[in-house]
Amino acid sequence: MMLMEQQLKEQRQFKIALQSVQNANCVVMVPPKEFRFNAETAQDNEFQHSVALTTEQVREQAMAEFHTMVASLRREGVQVVEFDYPLSEHETPDAVFPNNWFSTTSKGEFFTFPMACTNRQHEVRSQALIDALAQAGRKVEFSDSLENYLQDNAHLESTGVMVKDHINKTIYAALSQRCDREVLEDYAQRIGYHRVISFQTALPSGSPIYHTNVMMAVGESFAVICDEVIPEFERRFVIKSLAKDKQVISITLDQMNRFCGNILQLETINGDKVIAMSQSAYDAFTPAQRTQLSTHGKLLPFNVKTIEDIGGGSVRCMLGEVFLPSRVNRL
Repeated sequence: MMLMEQQLKEQRQFKIALQSVQNANCVVMVPPKEFRFNAETAQDNEFQHSVALTTEQVREQAMAEFHTMVASLRREGVQVVEFDYPLSEHETPDAVFPNNWFSTTSKGEFFTFPMACTNRQHEVRSQALIDALAQAGRKVEFSDSLENYLQDNAHLESTGVMVKDHINKTIYAALSQRCDREVLEDYAQRIGYHRVISFQTALPSGSPIYHTNVMMAVGESFAVICDEVIPEFERRFVIKSLAKDKQVISITLDQMNRFCGNILQLETINGDKVIAMSQSAYDAFTPAQRTQLSTHGKLLPFNVKTIEDIGGGSVRCMLGEVFLPSRVNRL
């Protein structure tokens, strides 16, 4: 009897360890107070669309979507660090997507990245974010930057271009002008991840996917992927790697365009799992796919249509995961 209780205890501890590795229970979100159509990023982001609204209307709607999402995540038990910033001469219309310029690790590491577009490079406010994280009980022990690669016109837009399987220390990345292979390999080495699976992609236009996280997501025991955009000889390898210990849910090109790949599994402060996604994505998943996903966590759909249509990014892009230690039981 005691042996069985010990085995159950060890299984629970192992499960908790897995949760802590793969899923953050804290995220950074940035208010879209300068949000607008970004012509710079639209050069290679086919998900962006201009709309017949004034700038004031766009920002009012985007801010409403943002605040609703923040409140809902907190209600579910996810810690949200609202990272506001002072206005300056450099406008940052895409600041609402902070996951592209920083990342953190459970060892207390904080990294910043070389962004491809000039007006997005101004989003990088390292010390201000480090201070905000410290106030939220998340201390940075070591900070590092890959921004020196900008001198070589090489870019790596953090978890926009890198989808991480933390459990297996593997990074999946679609190569593009925003994801340079050399910078990718350098970053993987710095954080001690031994596998980097990079691959080519092609949209119907012939252009590559601008960010990996619009075509795929990896959770603790599932993966969502639009594999049809990957060339066949690479596709089989990617799927085989994911399928080793994940339930692979394949989505169509149309579903990808409605941001079904731009989802993120998170943890609440109580250890429960939730999966954040947009309402557009939720509606585009088939009933069977929603049932599959719901076995991996409570589905949390958010209406962020203004941000999606104009910014070309969705819910996952709005969430900068915080894996820093000293997890706290407060929101």
